[in-house]
Amino acid sequence: MALPKIMGILNVTPDSFSDGGQFDSEASACSQVEALLVSGADIIDVGGESTRPFAKPVTAKEELRRVIPVIRTIRRHHSIPISIDTTKAEVASQAIEAGADIINDISALRQDPEMVALVRETSVPVIIMHMQGTPGDMQLKPQYRNVVTEVIDFFQERLTWLAEQGVDTKRITVDPGIGFGKSLGHNLSLLKHMAELKSLGCPLLLGHSRKRFIADITGLEVEDRDLPTAVISAIAVESGVDILRVHNVAATRQALQMVAAIREAD
Repeated sequence: MALPKIMGILNVTPDSFSDGGQFDSEASACSQVEALLVSGADIIDVGGESTRPFAKPVTAKEELRRVIPVIRTIRRHHSIPISIDTTKAEVASQAIEAGADIINDISALRQDPEMVALVRETSVPVIIMHMQGTPGDMQLKPQYRNVVTEVIDFFQERLTWLAEQGVDTKRITVDPGIGFGKSLGHNLSLLKHMAELKSLGCPLLLGHSRKRFIADITGLEVEDRDLPTAVISAIAVESGVDILRVHNVAATRQALQMVAAIREAD
């Protein structure tokens, strides 16, 4: 079983839950990219709109203002794959033109009716995520009969629909949406049973980094959650996760190095 790739998070936003405002200038964003690359990132995920609980949406114009210059600069200096974290087809389209290689849509192509046409007309890989509700209301009272079964059912429906729309589903990666319309128990169940999502036949992305459920268990503030994030990353390797989306790439890389060393031992 291969080790997962590490997707380094670059939020060029003023209000993201973990690092809002830290990288919302082109200079600070590009400096962070260099740090992520030195730490061993395999992919850079650029987002211009916060999707934390109760976040306010931004216009496509504002999102483009935030992400396009950064994507152009990254592509000018580096060949690393770039993911655009957006639900808007206009933003995704211009990001691809600027050099992005992957679309990461937390709405699973449900929010913008134009997104599926863009996906069909391009050859880029696409990440679709499960979310109960919207960022504005998803954490009010999430409820499931069986969260693992319902998340799998959701992706099966999405994959069927995308195939009917003419999208090659071999391009699709699924993300169970840790923290997106889930309670602590829901998140832990998904982490425990992550391997069951491999039945979908798609690559699997896990986005757990620094999220609130870690504080529910440890009491740690957001800036102190990298150690438990790395522990979860190491455990998730055995579930066959293909991509780990994290803030602290260095800590995750170290965790994967330990996993690899243990695997290779006599």
